[in-house]
Amino acid sequence: MTGEIKEEIKKEYERIKDKIPYEDFLKKMDERKHDYEDVSFMSDLDIARTITGEYINEENTPLSEKNEQKKISELVSGQDNISVTGRIIHISNVKKFTSRKGKNGKLANIILADETGEIRVVLWTNNIRSLKDVEEGDIVKVNSVEVKQGFREDELQMNMDSTIKKIPEDSEDIFKAFPKYDDSITQIKDIKGDMQVNVIAGIIRIPRIRSFDKNGKDGKVASLEIQDKTGTIQYTLWNKDTNLIEDLKLKEGDSVKILGALGRERNGEISLTHSWLGRIIKGEFDVPKFSESILKIGDAHEMRNVTIIGVVCKNYDKITFQRNDGTAGQVKSVEIQDDTGSIRVTLWNDDADETKLNIKQKDILKIIGGNIEFDEYSSTGYRINTNWNSKIIINPEIDDKLKKILEERCEYIKPVKVAELNDRDDEGDEVDIVGRIVNVYDPNEFQRSDGTTGLVRTIEIGDSTGVIRSSLWDDKAEMPLKEGDPVKIENARTRLGDYMELSIGKTSRISEPTPEEIKDIPSLTEIENRIYTTKKIDELTESDRNVRLIGRIINVYDPNKFQRNDGTTGLVRTIEIGDSTGVIRSSLWDDKAEVPLKEGDPVKIENPQVKMRENRVEISIGRSTLVTKPKEDEIEKLPSFDEIKDMIYKTRKIDEIEEEDQNIKVIGQVVEAYGNKILYEMCPNCNKRVTFSDNAYICDICGEEIENPNYLMIISCVVEDDTGTMRTTFFRTAAEELIGMNTDEVRDVIEKTGDEGSLEEKVEDLVGQEITIIADASFDEYNEEIRLNAKKVLDKKL
Repeated sequence: MTGEIKEEIKKEYERIKDKIPYEDFLKKMDERKHDYEDVSFMSDLDIARTITGEYINEENTPLSEKNEQKKISELVSGQDNISVTGRIIHISNVKKFTSRKGKNGKLANIILADETGEIRVVLWTNNIRSLKDVEEGDIVKVNSVEVKQGFREDELQMNMDSTIKKIPEDSEDIFKAFPKYDDSITQIKDIKGDMQVNVIAGIIRIPRIRSFDKNGKDGKVASLEIQDKTGTIQYTLWNKDTNLIEDLKLKEGDSVKILGALGRERNGEISLTHSWLGRIIKGEFDVPKFSESILKIGDAHEMRNVTIIGVVCKNYDKITFQRNDGTAGQVKSVEIQDDTGSIRVTLWNDDADETKLNIKQKDILKIIGGNIEFDEYSSTGYRINTNWNSKIIINPEIDDKLKKILEERCEYIKPVKVAELNDRDDEGDEVDIVGRIVNVYDPNEFQRSDGTTGLVRTIEIGDSTGVIRSSLWDDKAEMPLKEGDPVKIENARTRLGDYMELSIGKTSRISEPTPEEIKDIPSLTEIENRIYTTKKIDELTESDRNVRLIGRIINVYDPNKFQRNDGTTGLVRTIEIGDSTGVIRSSLWDDKAEVPLKEGDPVKIENPQVKMRENRVEISIGRSTLVTKPKEDEIEKLPSFDEIKDMIYKTRKIDEIEEEDQNIKVIGQVVEAYGNKILYEMCPNCNKRVTFSDNAYICDICGEEIENPNYLMIISCVVEDDTGTMRTTFFRTAAEELIGMNTDEVRDVIEKTGDEGSLEEKVEDLVGQEITIIADASFDEYNEEIRLNAKKVLDKKL
């Protein structure tokens, strides 16, 4: 034992110094301190007295002589080893606690009164056994206690040596002056606010214990509903008192005597609150027999405090909202049904939290204490609104007949097949679907009419009967989903456009299906093979949907920005894809235009839009199109890049060229080149040429002044071979390849010189050069001749 030893402890040792060395006494003090470290009422002096008590017989000790009798009015904090006699007015329930060091203990309180006043007596773990011999109204003598400053006022603390002894009331006349104990029982109908009452009642409802936050501190509350012959009333337990439900093993149907409950009036309603000095006694008391009335859903109308049992047929996702005080709340809905109908149930806060109340579809749900309210948005016209005192039980114990009825309803609760959805003509239906994610597209932001930003993402879900496109909104669009994942969607809404689609919003639920639910769902490969038809380029037609195209990238052109009607900026890039049957022009939009692609790469395009443009089939690759690298076995079936070029780039003499020829190889000599103007200003919105007027560029199409136009390089030449000549135009990349300069470099030269014909000589230097180009042929109706549009310069030499 270290530190300064108090004088009072030294005096305690003096009584036994002839029986034990001082060092051994201090060692025992240290050992006892460890033993009693979780007993809050044990002071160092108390511990010292337990040691001296081992060496001094009771008949020799002066302790009994010092156990001085005191009136309650005479008690002062610091008095020790005293006795008090009085009548027990209240006995609390025994409460459990855990010390800061993790050890468990027990605590109880007694209110003791004599003719001079009353005081609280605190009993700790080792004193609790004394309660079995006393009850409210008894005259008792409390021995060897200490007066300490309590939370509210002075109180008596019992210690290891303290005792409680019952004394016959008629043994002394003075006891007649003690306050009388009021053991009268108050009927529920007679309870009023600010009354302290004793009640005998039956428990008809025990709700779930709920948590709350008040001024940054966590609290707990449970309001039991109790009943006697005269009525019902709420009886509320707060914080640690809620543990009494478990400690006393309370349940519906139990009869209890409640002592010292406090009446409260709020909004005209009377309730009871458990007092810190009150007590619940569980026993066999004369109370009305507990009976429960279960309301059939088909009989629902506006009414309060009902009990309903049904099977969950719809389970909606929770919604978080902000209360007026700035705190966050939660709400969710489920729909339950029995053999008479269905009704929606609204759950709030903790009941909406799946970590605390994990409700699943096909669960049997029992709602006790719900209020049925009119709901014009409900298909049945009513809904059940729960409250903080409602009790919700998942899969309760119910009679076999009702259980069989509800289990039969489960047979009708099942997801729909995709084929069935595609056959529907109505939109707005709420449906469940189980399948596998076939495609996941990039999310897109959008602006709502109220100015807030939303998020939407498209996925495709497939089962054994087909595939359906589904839109995920806002939080749902951010969920980590990937292709091949099995998925269960509950409460998706059908939406009819060109095809049937699903809308998955804030109350829809996305979850992983059970093994039973996905046992008949095909693999991703099987679904893809069912939904996508692989076609060659020459097999594509304008009406094609859900097609798959596998080929190699032949040409990649620079992306171009444009402005949409809503003022937002878009991006488009053109590529050409070839296979063993031909080449097709492909437009990649927005995010797809930024996908890193290069010539010769194998590519798989799934679900493109197949369009007809200028009598030629093209494909459009947007957010609903999947662009991936083919599998190895698919690549093996593709011709090499050189083989495709040899197949599609057919060499033509000039006199053999026809107006519909595509991707032809032409070899000839430049005999004329026109370089007086090779750079043209373009509208960034519509991509049409602009005119320069009054020191400004004007777009005649958009009708707007263009501050920063785009620039397009165009070089026109005449190419000759041994069969003839043909006007040939080089655009963008082909023009850059021809002249050996990029567009920005050409613009810099023109801006520095101020002469748009400053590169005319460089263009004219092309005359006499032999070039090999890939080009498309078209008929120029104005000049009534076939011309070439060069796409690529393969070779250039003098």
